Amino acid sequence: MTTRTPPFPVLAELSAPDGAALVVRALARPERTAPVVVVLPAMGTAARHYTPLVRALHRRGATVVTTDLRGHGESTPVPVRGVRFGYRELVEDDFGAVLDAVERAFPDAPKLLLGHSLGGQLGLVHCGLRQPRLAGIVLVASGSAWWRALGAESDRRPGLRWLGRSLLCVAGAELLGYWPGNRFGFGGRESVGLMRDWARQMRTGRYRARGAAADYEAALRNVDLPVLAVDVEGDALAPPRAVDHLCGKLPSARIERWRYRSADAGGRKLDHFRWIRHNAGLVERIASWARFPAAGAETSGHGGRDGAASGARA
Repeated sequence: MTTRTPPFPVLAELSAPDGAALVVRALARPERTAPVVVVLPAMGTAARHYTPLVRALHRRGATVVTTDLRGHGESTPVPVRGVRFGYRELVEDDFGAVLDAVERAFPDAPKLLLGHSLGGQLGLVHCGLRQPRLAGIVLVASGSAWWRALGAESDRRPGLRWLGRSLLCVAGAELLGYWPGNRFGFGGRESVGLMRDWARQMRTGRYRARGAAADYEAALRNVDLPVLAVDVEGDALAPPRAVDHLCGKLPSARIERWRYRSADAGGRKLDHFRWIRHNAGLVERIASWARFPAAGAETSGHGGRDGAASGARA
């Protein structure tokens, strides 16, 4: 990308109760009932970085909606000292506003969330808490950040380095008033509140947020949707055991597990982020699971929630 602005039309400009602003963009299909995929990014990852995935899903028959997590890309506020938003604001304010905007724009289309890393984790919490009528959820490289579930699969001491890193990150964020992850190679510029919530989940394995409307762990148990949970070969940030730990929190969901391997990506090397560009095999797997119309076919009505293709209202 040579520009910092995503090359897709603006769908909506939203304001949260605390004044935060979100820009929602969409690459829309002409078919009224084409499936809509709402992409929730990873921590520190601007929505523009998903452009290859957006274009691939669009070619395969989906309308694709993107937005930046607050504090990144086109979303505000930028984390500085005194800006303390965390998981609660993303889960309870931002995601619902985005899904409402998508519903207004595409009322007749089935809708799915596609969450990468933190976007997938918090997207699940939102679904359990607010119960949006989605057709399904796709998790890609999205696993619990619990330290015991992290690290390479061959690591005999899984996640110990990540546990130590989380303590240093939150200490640095407390000292500076924000986390300058863009300078230290982990995350982006993050608010101190978000880093606190992330470090807490890494230590305990549980999702909690100060001032939350409900118990987030209990909310996860209420997720009653089809879920395609994909771990990615070469991904030490969301290895299979981390994805399994997150899926274990979803007893009511109808989960299908799959591993995206280099062989599925035409032999390209994969990791926590490379799959975004090397996505061909993954897009086809999502299309099959969600029952997208056959490539090149006109999109018509859909049915059957288990097939992740029923009409939905966010």
